Amino acid sequence: MAKKVTETLSVDMVSANRLKFTPDGKFVFVSGLRKPELEIIDATTRKEVKRIKVGLGAAGILMQPDGKRAFVACSPDNYVTVIDLKSLEVVGQIDVGPEPDGLAWANRQ
Repeated sequence: MAKKVTETLSVDMVSANRLKFTPDGKFVFVSGLRKPELEIIDATTRKEVKRIKVGLGAAGILMQPDGKRAFVACSPDNYVTVIDLKSLEVVGQIDVGPEPDGLAWANRQ
């Protein structure tokens, strides 16, 4: 089976870097390396819902498995921004050290 592009999504984002769907599939988060905002797009309508100021630039995006929060690595700022997925608002930041990027979820056993 051949793989081919079926649709292209236009985002107004300088240096768009990563995208991540929310666990419920409702929204798509797009980060930009040189943009202080995270763009949130409605997955059904493919229209911008909101922009959230996260720092000087963003890289990796991680969704909490229970769908409550998103975490965005803000590489130039040396922190991770925490976003509430219900309100789509920044609810905190975690200082993590130099240039955070990829994020992963780990469960303790």
